Amino acid sequence: MNLPDVPAAEAPDGTPWWRDLDRYQWFVFLVATLGWLFDTMDQQLFNLARNPAVTELIGATPGDPATVGQVDYYSGLTTSIFMIGWATGGIFFGILGDKIGRAKTMMLTILAYSAFTGLSAMSVGVWDFAAYRFLTGLGVGGQFAVGVALVAEVMSDRTRPYALGWLQALSAVGNMMAGLIGIGLGKMQEAEIVASAWRTMFVVGLLPALLAIPVFLKLREPDRWKAAVRKEEAEEAAGGPEPAHKRGSVAELFTDPRWRRNTIVGMVLAFSGVVGLWGIGVFNADLSRTVLRKHYAASGLSPQEIGGKLTFWAGMTLLMFNAGAFFGIQGFAKLTQRIGRRPAFAIAFVLAGLSTATSFWLLNEFWQIFVFVPIMGFCQLSLFGGYAIYFPELFPTRLRSTGISFCYNVGRFVAASGPFALGFLTNSVFAGYPEPMRYAGVTMCGVFILGLLALPFAPETKGQPLPE
Repeated sequence: MNLPDVPAAEAPDGTPWWRDLDRYQWFVFLVATLGWLFDTMDQQLFNLARNPAVTELIGATPGDPATVGQVDYYSGLTTSIFMIGWATGGIFFGILGDKIGRAKTMMLTILAYSAFTGLSAMSVGVWDFAAYRFLTGLGVGGQFAVGVALVAEVMSDRTRPYALGWLQALSAVGNMMAGLIGIGLGKMQEAEIVASAWRTMFVVGLLPALLAIPVFLKLREPDRWKAAVRKEEAEEAAGGPEPAHKRGSVAELFTDPRWRRNTIVGMVLAFSGVVGLWGIGVFNADLSRTVLRKHYAASGLSPQEIGGKLTFWAGMTLLMFNAGAFFGIQGFAKLTQRIGRRPAFAIAFVLAGLSTATSFWLLNEFWQIFVFVPIMGFCQLSLFGGYAIYFPELFPTRLRSTGISFCYNVGRFVAASGPFALGFLTNSVFAGYPEPMRYAGVTMCGVFILGLLALPFAPETKGQPLPE
């Protein structure tokens, strides 16, 4: 039963949404959430490890003004390559999710991103490091579309938005786990227990491969997807022309006017948020390193001790960013159930731009990491809560995983220029300015305006069942 006018997370009789879930729905929610949680942990381990990894792999001296621009350039380049792999894998596995099933595809993506994260620890140069990150991105990109499609199709119309909101919110826990790992390894490096914290981070990234076991043993395909398979097989068995509505059809996304509009709108919405996060937001850890290095410059500490402290504070920055993100995603999920998808997106894009520009412009002291960074995380990641809830509502079952993956990942090919653009602005356009990353970050906040421009063309899906 569809309940379009029920506020918050309660049915008319006051029953919380989660009480409607049966045992198998809880299992699906848990597996999909863990798959995405470990995926995001992998992403953030890379963000923490990127700067020290590039510094070591190109033979630069940490904090050396003569090489800081080169480090920023290669950091942005490896991030862009990672995002291209992410987009490629997202599209490939998204289509595969519609063709062979959500559960099988999920297992493949988990194994892919875990294995290649572990291999990243063996890097000997910046180019093989970039290659491993591209391969890791293949698996990382596929996880979101199949996980979200799986949960959306197993849940009822009432529980779906809340389950998807929680799935995305708990991904922030994966990000925070990466922050805690960074904090711990930073302390270990400072105490000279480990020589290279960034290599150890990538070894930790192997652990999610264990999640593939319960996926293989117990997860089954949703009834909605099975029905789409039977319909297509029946059309083929009838001996007529090729079925007009094939599972995973990229062509149908762009030939059917309804799905074409939804695909283009979704891609623009995702592009704006993805560039905002991966072209600006995730570099807040690098900004904190630049800012805090000034405080340690005259401390008399050894380079090893300074490196450990900066790794600690980069981890703390990530922790604060994602603590805010958790509540931001939850806030979006609640807000969109009250006022609708489009108004909630409009508010989130405006706040994301303002909070990000403020953080990059003003962050200069230790205490500000605990104020500006959580606010930026709250506002930026609230958008991603919207993507998890909204994108499954734009497409029918036979195209759901493919459509989600196109929205979330095609724009990422262009968005991959975001980190490179930030590096270019930092290293070239604003190179003569003190702390040029500040100016680069504020300049790039204009990308959030694109999301606002797409909203008049976006369909409102609040209170509606999934299309078939």
